Formats: sequence, structure tokens, C-alpha cells
Amino acid sequence: MIEPKKGKRLSIDYKASGVDVEAGDDLVDWIKNQKPVGAHKNVLSGVGGFSALFKLDLKKYKKPVLVSCTDGVGTKVRLSAEFDQYEPTGIDLVAMCVNDLIVCGADPLFFLDYYASGKLNLNQAQDFLKGVIKGLKMSDCNLIGGETAEMPGHYSGKDYDCAGFCVGAINEDEIIDGSKVVVGDVAVGVASSGFHSNGFSLLRKLFEKDQNSYKEELLTPTRIYVELVKQLKNKIKIKAMAHITGGGIIGNAARTLPKNTALKLQKWPWPDLFLEVQKRSGLSTKGMLETFNCGIGYVFFVSQKDEEKVIKASKEFGWSATRIGSVIEHKGEACVTGV
Repeated sequence: MIEPKKGKRLSIDYKASGVDVEAGDDLVDWIKNQKPVGAHKNVLSGVGGFSALFKLDLKKYKKPVLVSCTDGVGTKVRLSAEFDQYEPTGIDLVAMCVNDLIVCGADPLFFLDYYASGKLNLNQAQDFLKGVIKGLKMSDCNLIGGETAEMPGHYSGKDYDCAGFCVGAINEDEIIDGSKVVVGDVAVGVASSGFHSNGFSLLRKLFEKDQNSYKEELLTPTRIYVELVKQLKNKIKIKAMAHITGGGIIGNAARTLPKNTALKLQKWPWPDLFLEVQKRSGLSTKGMLETFNCGIGYVFFVSQKDEEKVIKASKEFGWSATRIGSVIEHKGEACVTGV
């Protein structure tokens, strides 16, 4: 048996070490009061328990396939903390997850968030979660649970980080996987709202000296394309889709195309914001397209006859859309050409 050393005892509890459990409980109570549940009525138990339960609607999904994804916001959270604006980042977090999930045609069902800081600031956390809830309402998705962590000594000051986890569903015979894409199909790009949540390690350097002048542009949240995809699935045959995130147009547009095809890009007008980035960075056109969305947040691959329908549907949301290229024959792995 090991005997404790004699001497003065250190009197300290969990709160004194920097973790306020009561503040965490208060935040959970606040979330419950927001009633963060969307149109789905299949949540059996949600926020506040050790786990959450969701009953899948087997009338809607007769051949159900569950779809999952996870993502974060990257170093955009640092700007969020510097500007003391957290709600836009909550929207970003949802957008980065649900926009990935819908690429295969799935419907978002439920979402979980992870939020970590050195010391839990209730106002800061509530603003962030207001953004999450707002983003989920745009996505017809439920906030079913999550985790809030205080990590003193790991995060300092206003530093924080977040991650999102989304689960959706689709009928197996409705999966959109790019296999139906053929030579001659076109890629229609729907406008982004700005930088979205990518490239901020570079953007913070480029706008370091005048970031206050570009505050609105830097913090504009990622556009959510869930409802647009839902509408178009009922109107046309979508052959493939791409969410333009890290890796830009070049890194993402080819991920969903079948072998022996390529996307041949054509020019489209870049927003002034991206022209400013190119000017400051000295990046080539290819370098920009490998890093940023250059004004295109989401891409639909469709037959030429459906091009105008995508453009018209996008305009109904107040978003511009334009053809950004066409599918050509290419031996080997799918790629992007014409840059």
C-alpha cells in the first residue's frame, strides 16, 4: 500500500482548475429551450442525454442507405474570435457538412456539433449555436446532440474550435454517383457567397494589414445548397454534383466523374474579391482554381438540355449560375483540363 506523503495538501476542485460544469449544464438547458428540431418528427430522444435516438422513416426510404460526413471550419475560427462574431461560423459548420452530404443526393437527417474552448463563455457559445440552428433550419435537419468541452491550458484567450457531424439517408436506387455522366454533358456552377470556409490560412496572411476593411467579406458564411438540390432532383436528372471546398474547382470537380472523362473548364467572370486575392497573392489562374472556389460554390453535371433549368432554379433562390465547362473524353482517371 502506498502511503500519501505528509505535508500541506493542495485544496482544489474541478472548477478551480478551469472547468465550469455548471456553465456547461446551463448551455445545454439553453439549447433545449431553442427547440432545435426541424421538420423531421422522428427524433425519439435528443439533446441532453448520453446519446440520441432517431427513427428512420421506412415509408420514405424503402431501400435505405445511411450517409455520413464530418467537417470543421478551419482557421476561419481565428478570425471569428478576433472579430467576436460566432454566429456566422455556426452556419459555416453546418454548411460544410450538409453540402458534402447532398452530393450523392442524400437528405440530411440529423446533426451533432463539437465545440471546444479554454473557458466556456456562454454568450460566445450561444451565438455560435444560434448559427448552427439557423444553418440547420436552412437544411431541414435536426440538431440531435453534441459536445461542449472546456480545455484550459490547451486553448487560450478567445481561442476555440468546432467540428460537425451529419447523418443523412437516401434510397439505394437513387444514389447519384457520377456513373451516368457522359461526354457532352455540361457543368453548371452555382455562385458561392464568397470564400466559404476554405483557404483561410492564406487569406489571413493576405488581408493581415487591412482585415478590418474586409471583415464582412471574410466572415460571410458558406452558402447552403440543400433546398436547391432537393428542388432540382424533382425536376431533372442530376448526373453528378460537386461541393467546392478545399482544393478549389480543380481538386473537387473531378472527384465525382467516372474514369475516361474530364471536365474541360471554360472562363466565367470571377467576383472582384477573388481578383483581389489573385493580385495580392500572385497566384496563377491554375493556382487560384486549386485553392479557392473562385465564385463557384456548387457544381451540377447535367445534360445540355437541363442546363437552363439549373440556372433558372438557382435564380429563384437569388443566386447566379453559369456553365463552367463540359465533359470530354480523357483516358485514365478523371481530371480537370482547360486551365
